[in-house]
Amino acid sequence: MAWLPGSSSGFQASVTRRARKRQNKQGMEVHVRFVLNFRDPATGARRQLFFARRADALEARDALVASVRTGAYATESSALTVEAAVRHWLEAQRGRVKASTWASYSRGVRYITGPLINGNVVERRAWARGRLHCEATRLMPMLGKLRVAELTTGRIRTWHAELVAQVGAHTAHAARKFLRAVLALAAEDFAIRVPPMPLQLDRARHREKKRILTPEQVRILLKQAQLEEEGLFYAFPFLTGVRPSEQLGLIWEDVDLDGRVLSIRRMQEQDGTLSPMTKTLAGERFVPITPLLHRLLLRWREAYPARLSPDARVFVATGGARHASRLRGAKGGRPLTYANFRVTYWKPALARAGLPYVTPHSARHTVISVLQAAGVEVGLVSKLAGHANAAVTLQHYTQAVRGGEAAMQKLEAAYLSGV
Repeated sequence: MAWLPGSSSGFQASVTRRARKRQNKQGMEVHVRFVLNFRDPATGARRQLFFARRADALEARDALVASVRTGAYATESSALTVEAAVRHWLEAQRGRVKASTWASYSRGVRYITGPLINGNVVERRAWARGRLHCEATRLMPMLGKLRVAELTTGRIRTWHAELVAQVGAHTAHAARKFLRAVLALAAEDFAIRVPPMPLQLDRARHREKKRILTPEQVRILLKQAQLEEEGLFYAFPFLTGVRPSEQLGLIWEDVDLDGRVLSIRRMQEQDGTLSPMTKTLAGERFVPITPLLHRLLLRWREAYPARLSPDARVFVATGGARHASRLRGAKGGRPLTYANFRVTYWKPALARAGLPYVTPHSARHTVISVLQAAGVEVGLVSKLAGHANAAVTLQHYTQAVRGGEAAMQKLEAAYLSGV
């Protein structure tokens, strides 16, 4: 990387080139950014600003050095707008989450920056895509043009109420979470005071609680799974707590049957393609294999397909239990999409067990709630679920697996105690 230093009275700023490989539908691509590196003259904190072009980074470096020399830099943070803070946060997330997740972030923060058209969902979608022209009086400004320094808790509360009225409580609460993250990063990187987020915002009163299966109901399902060749398909999420996309993206290379641990390090997109990363960096983790899961995995590997190809999918489209035998000895199988998994394996299994329908993702909620009820420490539950924020080192991995093994044993015991 080429360092291009600039200085003024001891202040140092440099520009570096950063290249990262990313997988997309067309193959591997290299994403290049130019990073302006310096230490904040006021706080001494290390800061980085990101640019798509080298020329823009150099221009920003020169302007920064000049502002420090003239003393204008001291007032720059007070001029930071919410829109600029949002852009800074988005750039900080780029590369930390997979591309589709980052795209959802960029759509979600539009409710912060605005403007938002005062209308129905069809009109908002058409306006966002440039297919609808409307008068300025119909545009609600949101928070984008405000300076962070003049943002108040009361103004955030009013903004949130406007969103609830226009787009609903669920979207408003999601936007509030984005805003909290944006302001937290702005406070850290720009040494600027941000207002506290408002408390006790009126949540959706009639929103139904997510339906999940009880341990007793899961016990019925697991007993059935042990009798069916494809029982692994619907037992797996209840014994691991992984996301459906992580389950469907699992390959045999990620399954260590001797060490009895799963490596969660990739996920499947909606179209069936594999992403080389999980939803977030925290999603990369190790999940211990319980005795029951070990038996189900062994049985499935012996019964099915790409027996020993490391890059073969664990979960593939077989056509259902009646057709699974046709694939014995085959080299592989088609990727199993989420829709196919839900219709062909998940829903019929619940029906055969006489259980109410719940979503595949609800199994994750069941695992977390059962682990917590069993007294497993919440930090370990978060690590097993992929909610942790810290980078995982070898030492942390060893501790997580050792503690996680006991935790997952408790999970299985909670399901099977009545058997």
